[in-house]
Amino acid sequence: MEIQNGRPADESGRLPKEIAVYDLLERLNIPFVRADHAAAFTMEACESISAALQTPICKNLFLCNRQKTNFYLLLMPADKPFRTKEITSQLGCARLSFASEDAMEQLLQLTPGSATIFGLMHDTEKRVQLLVDRDLLEEATFGCHPCINTSTIRMQTSDVFDKLTTALHHPYTIVTLKGE
Repeated sequence: MEIQNGRPADESGRLPKEIAVYDLLERLNIPFVRADHAAAFTMEACESISAALQTPICKNLFLCNRQKTNFYLLLMPADKPFRTKEITSQLGCARLSFASEDAMEQLLQLTPGSATIFGLMHDTEKRVQLLVDRDLLEEATFGCHPCINTSTIRMQTSDVFDKLTTALHHPYTIVTLKGE
């Protein structure tokens, strides 16, 4: 695993959506550290990446209501279990479930295993509501994929939830998940 400050020196072979993340971070003056690694499809696969970057890596869940009319991107600590009823009671909505791969591709231009807050760059119609577990906001740093699961970046949490969410025009709703 290779760890570097900032964007890759050689961007050949990288997807445009990944490069767009680095462009956005530079435009917002958000410093970041990047780790390139084998594809990580699960939170278990992210454990060694988290250790190497010395930051917790966020679990990102793409959810929808039963009618598939409301979509949510939930950011939560990797080690916390997800319980649907905890979210629905706080949002005052009906049961939520995982949204389809097609919906994730259409709304966020992301594929399974690469869900990330950066997908909101592509949600120009503001169809996806951002939900953030309170515990994430207490972490000093924030780790996530740059729209592709073969790289992970570490940033200051304050940069993510002050500068980035503002630039993405996606305010966030704080939720409290107990994982019980």
